[in-house]
Amino acid sequence: MAFFLVLLSGSIALVVIGAVVEGMLYLLSIGVLLLITAVLYLLVRSVSRSRRRPAR
Repeated sequence: MAFFLVLLSGSIALVVIGAVVEGMLYLLSIGVLLLITAVLYLLVRSVSRSRRRPAR
């Protein structure tokens, strides 16, 4: 969960910097890609946890 929070906070910081500073559009795009990666990581992790239920 800590890895997800680091990815999320890093992506938000890059998006804000990329949107505010002129000429830093590449930071905005990197931030968006990092945000998508963080969401996909959380989705894969939640799906894999739901499939690992112990058999009774």
